[in-house]
Amino acid sequence: MVDLFTPEPLRWGLRGDPWVWQAMRDHLTGISLPPSLAEMEKILYAAFNRLVGVDLATALEPSVWRERFAHGDGPSQGSVHLDTWRAELIPLLMDRARAKL
Repeated sequence: MVDLFTPEPLRWGLRGDPWVWQAMRDHLTGISLPPSLAEMEKILYAAFNRLVGVDLATALEPSVWRERFAHGDGPSQGSVHLDTWRAELIPLLMDRARAKL
């Protein structure tokens, strides 16, 4: 499953997003692709929820701040853009999984 994370997206929502991407890749290392896209989506959402500490499917806020993902300088360091994950990054991973199933 880890190969779904390469290459990285060309753009991110906020500065914490690349760090979440890397954390998800590391978290899912050694896990094989599941047999269905529905199971794949469950795995991705569960990994995101565990790492970021927010339920991506039900959270209403567009972004959250997490110290764990604050690396470097700048006002948005550590900010994770939930809307980008919902609209672009999870769908990108799902498209890549679809191509492999």
